[in-house]
Amino acid sequence: MKKILIADDEALIRRLVCDFLKKSGYETVEADNGEKAIQIFNSCNDIDLAVLDIMMPELDGWEVCRRIRRVSDIPVLFLTARSQEFDELNGFEAGGDDYVTKPFSPSVLVKRIEALLKRSESREVSAGKQEIVTIGTLSINIPAHEVTLDGAKTDLTIKEYNILLKLSSNPGRTYSREQLLDDIWGIDFVGDPRTVDSHVARLRTKLGNWGEAHLKTIYGIGYKIEVNKN
Repeated sequence: MKKILIADDEALIRRLVCDFLKKSGYETVEADNGEKAIQIFNSCNDIDLAVLDIMMPELDGWEVCRRIRRVSDIPVLFLTARSQEFDELNGFEAGGDDYVTKPFSPSVLVKRIEALLKRSESREVSAGKQEIVTIGTLSINIPAHEVTLDGAKTDLTIKEYNILLKLSSNPGRTYSREQLLDDIWGIDFVGDPRTVDSHVARLRTKLGNWGEAHLKTIYGIGYKIEVNKN
């Protein structure tokens, strides 16, 4: 049974969402502030998706999402009364996968959660076909979500890791910004497509000489991993 974290300081909203999710066969855990949401997430190793309000005591939803993204790529859906474009963009920049404004349809919310979970499962199955990817001195241990370069561990954000894994899954193939956005940020992403460029630039910097030699920009198209260089 999939477990979903519901973080909202409004008890009625939490109860409404939890009731609909339970009727659909999901297990739920609740938090009434951002700090508690992080505590629950860190104490449980089986949270499959998080539904976050933005304006919460202690920590706002954006910060909760950022902290989750440091260690996990589970789907995150923002459920909030903040409906300005600025707020939605901040949600996606923080690492959110979907954004729903209040008032909302509980039935539609459940369907969007189901779609996010299905997409997440599809990625896990695809990644699970190969446990370790090695290109030159770089190695990606997929089950451990760990990247090593020249034998040393390299710390990447979840988005940087997923970009590297996607490009490395098919060396030599060029992926467009749109393909990377759809696969990593999700098809509902509405922010600036150039966010891909900034993530790739930071990834290349972290990978040093290997990044300069292998992580290539194909101008006007996208990015690829080039394997014919040492």
